[in-house]
Amino acid sequence: MGKMGKKIILIDHHDNSGDDLATRHLAGLGFENDLRCPFRGDPLPEPNHSIAGAVIFGGAQNLTEIGDYPFLRTELAWIRKALDENLPLLGICLGAQLIARALGARVGPHPEGLCEFGYYEIEPVSREDPLFSESMYVTQAHSQQFELPPGSVALFAGATFPNQAFRYGDRVYGLQFHPEVTQDIFRRWQDSDWAPYGKPGAQDRDTQNRMIESADPIQGAWFRKLLESLFVNSAAAQAA
Repeated sequence: MGKMGKKIILIDHHDNSGDDLATRHLAGLGFENDLRCPFRGDPLPEPNHSIAGAVIFGGAQNLTEIGDYPFLRTELAWIRKALDENLPLLGICLGAQLIARALGARVGPHPEGLCEFGYYEIEPVSREDPLFSESMYVTQAHSQQFELPPGSVALFAGATFPNQAFRYGDRVYGLQFHPEVTQDIFRRWQDSDWAPYGKPGAQDRDTQNRMIESADPIQGAWFRKLLESLFVNSAAAQAA
């Protein structure tokens, strides 16, 4: 992979079990996953071209509570440096909100206090990008949202939370949804003490169970293509 390097920085906001689709598929593609958890005090490496990019995962923290989570300020500063270096970045849920904030966009709760928890349909905003040209049902677990950063391109939209995916340049993506979540992970979420059943916007468990079997393989196949497009193609372009 030439000068780009084969290391992917994985930035997580909770204990990482290592069985998410991003971690597994990137390892299968030959990358070295370098997990960093700033909430535990892990330092973040210098964002230069010795690394192939970064995935910034979701978490229970909210950017509106950044005063309670000083490590999020550290992550924002790191993301800004990574953007300056034109490193490939993928933000998922809180990770996308961090990228959006680093690019100058607002992040906050739904104006009607709604959340999403379950499997919700998202629609392409423009069908010009083949990867973002078809609607699909995706895993959601959030109550906050990002506005589109200045200069970004909207890719997917949802009914309740309009902004579901954006691209900034050709190497930065922000996703409000959770395509890294497998069926096994979502089953754990269903049994968790934080599962927001009964809150406005959340699906009930029966609805989730009806949808998971059909939604999961489509979402998973799409996410693998996105990981390959972003990280493998960017590394090949750099090496060339």
